[in-house]
Amino acid sequence: MQLPIQSQSTLYAEPWEAAATPGDLAEIARVADRAGFHYLATCDHVAIPRRLAGAMGTTWYDPVATLAYLAAITTRTLLLSHVAVVGLRHPLLTAKQYATLDHLSGGRLVLGVGAGHVQEEFEVLGADFAGRGAVLDETIDALRAALGPEEFPEFHGRHFHFQDLGQRPRPAQERVPVWVGGSSPAAVRRAALRGDGWLPQGDPRDRLPHQIARIRELREGAGIEGPFCVGAIAEPLYVGEARWDLGRRTLSGKPDALADSLREYAALGVHQVQLRFRSRGRAELIDQIAAFAADVAPHLT
Repeated sequence: MQLPIQSQSTLYAEPWEAAATPGDLAEIARVADRAGFHYLATCDHVAIPRRLAGAMGTTWYDPVATLAYLAAITTRTLLLSHVAVVGLRHPLLTAKQYATLDHLSGGRLVLGVGAGHVQEEFEVLGADFAGRGAVLDETIDALRAALGPEEFPEFHGRHFHFQDLGQRPRPAQERVPVWVGGSSPAAVRRAALRGDGWLPQGDPRDRLPHQIARIRELREGAGIEGPFCVGAIAEPLYVGEARWDLGRRTLSGKPDALADSLREYAALGVHQVQLRFRSRGRAELIDQIAAFAADVAPHLT
């Protein structure tokens, strides 16, 4: 699941999140960790321009700081940036931050990356918005080197060059997984050819088979083997029958019916499904997480 509170776009944030506290975030993370959730995810925006603030809001926690905080209060769940806009930063800076996070968490990092879409963010930081796709491609390659086992990584590309510059601590993992976010043709190609996984951006179920087939085609064509994790973002979820309006897109009802619906993703070739529970407060969200873990998750194995 992607955590509430840490990002508050009007597209998905619940009204109660606006007044939520770090203590609320911490307790929700602990509950999800104990409930067996595979990962907890956070978003990445540096600054939201006034023209977009009405829809996106301006509450976007820093992903590295937030995931490090979560690492200290959880024990087993993976920590995912969904997604880090790594083109805003030099890859050595990104590597320093996320290598430290992986080291401190005992190897629980999954680095989700994406191209970004807010032009003003790029401009104020001196980053290339128009060329962000090509920059992201090279950044992923540079991060492979910078997050690898070498104390003095080396990389030479069009945009970035580094060598003879040491960075410790090294990541705890021998290979930090890089999952690529986005659903455009360029993002799908990037995920297939450069990533260890794909994080779609809200593709409906009927579009997933085409996207997954395209990823397989690209990887086979390039001779790329090895594990690859296909993700999906499920419809908003509510375990049980709610006594309030959940909205027309929400999946709700008995646990076995919800499990039947979610199992369809596996049949499409999906390996992990990200959930967002509808709720009116922290207590209801915690109840939903617990109900899902106890009554729905056992039917998904």
